[in-house]
Amino acid sequence: MLTRFVLLCALTAATLTTAGFALAIERVNVEYSADQIIESEEGATKSRIYSTPTKERRDMSHGGAVMMMITRHDKHVSWTLMPEEKMYMETEADHASPSKSDLSAYQIEQTTLGEETLNGVVMNKSKIIMTGTDGTKMGGFMWTTKEGILAKVDAIAVDEGRKARFKMEQTNIKIAKQPAELFEIPNGFQKLDMGGMGMDMLKGMMGR
Repeated sequence: MLTRFVLLCALTAATLTTAGFALAIERVNVEYSADQIIESEEGATKSRIYSTPTKERRDMSHGGAVMMMITRHDKHVSWTLMPEEKMYMETEADHASPSKSDLSAYQIEQTTLGEETLNGVVMNKSKIIMTGTDGTKMGGFMWTTKEGILAKVDAIAVDEGRKARFKMEQTNIKIAKQPAELFEIPNGFQKLDMGGMGMDMLKGMMGR
């Protein structure tokens, strides 16, 4: 169980770069589903994404482990589900999903580069540079659909002189209304209470 939780923290931390680039665009007002792959120094994480303006679900697989994350911005809560154990953890959404306050220490510069076709779809391409007050820097390119969906990120982060490559891409993007039951805890799942340890570990991983 602990191994799965540590993996969860790593996967959550890996989404910080995507979140930083997402702050440069407005919240998407459409519902959609997509296949997503995130590539970082820790390896590749594949996800199936279901998204609405106020809800998001990620069915993730990494190194043979399968997990689900449901974020309910309308309820300010996030659930992490472990299907094999039929258990879930609950956290405040602001801790489980980066918000603007988490990245307030960054100066974000965006340059529009025009249109480019990606996977047969015409996208808007931009260059983003994020500079932190602590000296960290992150920069690269992002592609968004006409609806504003973040379809691809190709970036490099620099921290204490070390460079790390980060890539994210969403394919098979389908604009359609998503079933409400996707964003609820399935029947038969029990809540896992790890006390303060779970939250401390999660915040520690995200703070790196």
